[in-house]
Amino acid sequence: MDLSTTYMGLHLGNPLVASSSPLTAEVDTVRKLEDAGAGAVVLPSLFEEQVRHEARELDYFLQHGAFRFAESLTYYPDVETYHYAGAQEYLDHIARCREAVKIPVIASLNGISSQGLAQYARQIQQAGASALELNVYYIPTNPNLTAERVENVYASILQAVRQEVTIPLAMKLSPYFSSLANFARRLVLLGADGLVLFNRFYQPDLDVENLEVRPSLVLSTSVESRLPIRWIALLHGRINVSLAGSSGVHTGADAAKMILAGADAVMMASALLSDGIDHLGTIRAGLVQIMQEQEYESLAQMKGALSQKNCPEPAAFERANYMKVLHSYVQTGTLE
Repeated sequence: MDLSTTYMGLHLGNPLVASSSPLTAEVDTVRKLEDAGAGAVVLPSLFEEQVRHEARELDYFLQHGAFRFAESLTYYPDVETYHYAGAQEYLDHIARCREAVKIPVIASLNGISSQGLAQYARQIQQAGASALELNVYYIPTNPNLTAERVENVYASILQAVRQEVTIPLAMKLSPYFSSLANFARRLVLLGADGLVLFNRFYQPDLDVENLEVRPSLVLSTSVESRLPIRWIALLHGRINVSLAGSSGVHTGADAAKMILAGADAVMMASALLSDGIDHLGTIRAGLVQIMQEQEYESLAQMKGALSQKNCPEPAAFERANYMKVLHSYVQTGTLE
């Protein structure tokens, strides 16, 4: 059984990727993920806010007391050799992970500033990252901001980073764009090697007793895999880009559905956080079982078999399926 796949030009022994989470923040855990069967790992994101905070902190210590005593110059840090702690630690983590494992190590940048992200993307490549995932967490709250201008934020970041690095680049997207297929095509033309579908935005919750807004983290369920499955199936074979399915992968069946839709890689975090690193083996075994039952000899043979391009009923991914589901509920009282 050949489970190998190619994601953004990277050879993976199997399509199961441990996505960005606390599990990939430690070298020992990354090594355990490889041992458990991960085809690749995505490191936690380096956040733009981290870098900005450290820059302000450095500026404070450089300026504080500057005009008090001339001899105070002796305790200034050497600016030419100074590295922001968080950023440097992240770069060191990339290098250590590359030394510790043989599977691809994908770095992640999170922010909305094209100039800042481009600068650190170059350093990430120099640190040895196999590829880079751009995670643009951007909530457009200005009612005067058009959809085109929102897309331009993503496009400008991709362009700036693409000019600085030669390693494969993936854009991790949300499903909320008004014309997702067209925007995906635009990103590919601007240099994206891969698209990760989709980013799970964590929604705040309201505390009605204390009248506070509180952060809330809820792990995914298998149901959430349906949205990326749909869009992977719609995009597969229509734009020349690697596709990674993310959100809701908890079982071998979830992974198989992503591959059948057309995914080159299947990313997961919640399943590993809730069930442990060894759950990777369970998911892999479930995927292999399905491939055997359907008489697939390789992942390449399986990939995209149920994409819209190859599906016997292409309308199942569009509006016709919506009407069919509602009609089935009227007849049976259950949603299929």
